[in-house]
Amino acid sequence: MIGDSVDLSRANWRCVRRLYWILSSWSLPERRPGVVAIAGESGSGKTTLAFALRQEFSRRGVPSRVWQQDDYYRLPPRSNDRRRREDIRWVGPSEVRLELLDAHLAALRKGVTVIEKPLVIYPEDRITREWVSMAGIQMVFVEGTYVSLLQQVDCRIFIHRTYRDTYLDRMHRARDAQDAFLERVLEMEHRIVRAHKPWAHILITRDFRVRIYRQPV
Repeated sequence: MIGDSVDLSRANWRCVRRLYWILSSWSLPERRPGVVAIAGESGSGKTTLAFALRQEFSRRGVPSRVWQQDDYYRLPPRSNDRRRREDIRWVGPSEVRLELLDAHLAALRKGVTVIEKPLVIYPEDRITREWVSMAGIQMVFVEGTYVSLLQQVDCRIFIHRTYRDTYLDRMHRARDAQDAFLERVLEMEHRIVRAHKPWAHILITRDFRVRIYRQPV
């Protein structure tokens, strides 16, 4: 997504390095690229963690890329916010073209090296398209609120920080209007996303400690 900056100085590098060693030891998978889903609530640190992992893996000789759920929303950001305010029942996974994201990940796992994907241009409130080269990419980190629902992933990471825990992070990002309606949206997302926690292979705690639930099969 164009218009959403990532400040890697805010990354927890102890957590990032721990994840690097865990994921490397699991040898995900023999076919490349390996796909790691990073899920959690708004402001939990998904995007920062994904880009920090990309940097860590690339620095160690494993070419990597981040794939963002935000590019797959059915409506651009401000239009999506208006739709939510017209009908709050719009909030949830159906806002996102998860089936298209899964299809693109499936294509990558089959060896397709160039993908035409949506691209959100946040300042202009519009969605365009871009061609992305995946030649040589060995790891993909796909991040977003609902990416635990994706099928075409090898490992699921869940950041266990609720919207109440992330208030200061959301203020720092200042991407969305902070009002009572947004709090209702975040509470709805919280109820949806917490049900995805049991699907995780790795849990990231509130203080960014790494807990392994189970190794992917």
